[in-house]
Amino acid sequence: MRLVFAGTPEVAVPALDALLASDRHEVVAVVTRPDAPAGRGRKLVASPVAQRAEEAGIEVLKPAKPSDPDFVARLTELAPDCCPVVAYGALLRPGTLEIPKHGWVNLHFSLLPAWRGAAPVQHAVLAGDEVTGASTFLIEQGLDSGPVYGVITEEIRPTDTSGELLTRLSLSGARLLAATMDGIEDGSLHAVPQPAEGVTLAPKISVEDARIDWSHPALRIDRVVRGCAPAPGAWTEFRGERLKVTGPVRLLPDSTELAPGEVAMAGKNSVRVGTGSHDIELGEVRPQGKKEMRAADWARGARLEAGERFGG
Repeated sequence: MRLVFAGTPEVAVPALDALLASDRHEVVAVVTRPDAPAGRGRKLVASPVAQRAEEAGIEVLKPAKPSDPDFVARLTELAPDCCPVVAYGALLRPGTLEIPKHGWVNLHFSLLPAWRGAAPVQHAVLAGDEVTGASTFLIEQGLDSGPVYGVITEEIRPTDTSGELLTRLSLSGARLLAATMDGIEDGSLHAVPQPAEGVTLAPKISVEDARIDWSHPALRIDRVVRGCAPAPGAWTEFRGERLKVTGPVRLLPDSTELAPGEVAMAGKNSVRVGTGSHDIELGEVRPQGKKEMRAADWARGARLEAGERFGG
C-alpha cells in the first residue's frame, strides 16, 4: 500500500522505521506537527518524526491544522491507500479522514476500550494495572472509539516508570502496526467494534495531578512518582520551593516513625518521608533551578531540621 505516516514525538519513530523497512508498503510522505521551540534558546526544532523522515528522504508535511486546504489538497494528490498514525497530536476532521481508501489507522498504547485519551500509559501506572498493551484501530470521530484491528499485551513491572513502559510499547507496537498494514493490504484483517463495557478515560496529566499528597498511602505515592516520570514529574514543596521527586522511591512497610510529609535522614545515605500508611525512602530529587541529585546529597545540603515536612 501507499502510506502517509502521521506522528510527532520520539515514541512514534520505531513505528515509522518498521514501515520504512517493510517490503510490502511504501511510505510516500510523513505528516507531523509544526516545528516547536525547544532548549534554552527556544529555537524552532523539527519533531523527531520529521527528523527521521528527512534522513530517509521522505516528503514532510507540517500543517498548522490537518484541515488546512493546502494540506488536504496535497494529501489528495499523494493518494494514500492508508494513513497509519502514532501520537500525531492533532484532531482529524471527516473530510481528511475520508481521503485514504482504508482510512487512518491509529496505534494507541492501551488495551481498548480501556484508557482512551492522551495519557494511557501514565494512567495505567497510576491505577496500578498489572497488564496493559497496544491496539490498532480505525480512527472515527469519537475519542479512540473506532473498531480494533489488533492488540498486543505488555506486563507492567513493579518498578516501571511511564517512560520505561512506553519505550517497550513503542517497539512492540511498531511491529503490531506493521502487521496491521499487512493484514489490511491482503484482506486477512478486519476491524472489530469495541465493547461498550470497560471504557475508561486517560486525559493528559497536569502539573497539579503530579503533586504528591503525603496523606495518601505509600503505594499510591509510589505510583504517582512512577506514573509521572519522566513528565510532568512528581513534585512537592519544601521551604516554599518546588522539589521534584524523580524516583525511584522504596516502600518501607515496617517503618511508621514519621508523620505524613515529615522528612528526615536515617543514617548517612537514607532520606525517609512519612505517608498516610508507612514510610518511604527517596531515591533522587531535583530542587528548583538545580540538577537531579541523590536525595541524601540534597538533604545534607539542605540541613534538615527535626520535624520538617514536605507539602507546603
